[in-house]
Amino acid sequence: MTRLTGKTCLVTGGANGIGAAISRALAREGARVAITDIDDDMGRRLAAEIGVKARYLHHDVTDEESWERVFRDIADVDGTLDVMVNNAGGGTYNDVESLSLAEWRRIISLNADSAFLGTRGAIRAMRERGGSIINIASVASFIGAPTLAAYSAGKGAVLMLTKSAATWCGTRGYGIRVNSVHPGLVETKSGMEMARQATGAATDEDAARAFTQLHPIGRLGRPDDIAGAVVFLASDESAFMTGSAVVVDGGFTAL
Repeated sequence: MTRLTGKTCLVTGGANGIGAAISRALAREGARVAITDIDDDMGRRLAAEIGVKARYLHHDVTDEESWERVFRDIADVDGTLDVMVNNAGGGTYNDVESLSLAEWRRIISLNADSAFLGTRGAIRAMRERGGSIINIASVASFIGAPTLAAYSAGKGAVLMLTKSAATWCGTRGYGIRVNSVHPGLVETKSGMEMARQATGAATDEDAARAFTQLHPIGRLGRPDDIAGAVVFLASDESAFMTGSAVVVDGGFTAL
């Protein structure tokens, strides 16, 4: 459990769900983890659970000044940043015809703006010694669900931002790898809420049954499934990967 010993990692949206699983997995592999979120209670609780390898920072990923404070804190406390995980994101079910401009902008900001600000800041922090940037996108980056207009657009932007940043860093000789991870439906509080909305199911169990049929592997995703892919991309085992889109969806997009 030493694949990331000596590395400093920053995980946005790291207090709950997939982000919490990522934070735990990185720490288990020996990394120092800065967990950021707007859920201060859960963030502090998780950092205390993980122990001395973790600390929590309040962070609004849609706000540029909040990002600047976080990167200054990383520089002051840790000295270097080795792994950036842009995990924060989310959305609501809205179709393109009824979606308001205000809600469109909110969802795009939460997904695309946050990934841009995190990627840009991480490149500036890593360009002298290299590192790994991992952007958590979605299978919605590839498929167009009728009620995910803004979310799909935002996650599609994350996919192409990742590829652009990867080629930029490569041509500049920065030694920074930039990859994206694309989960299918994962059994988290927010994931099951979206599943209920999509299916009209009254309970998580009913929604899970409906969605399981769409996953050839025979089950929904678990947070640790996504965390394992992130650990791999954070480690030197993925040294020849950049600009890649790693799909972790139980075969959902294969149907």
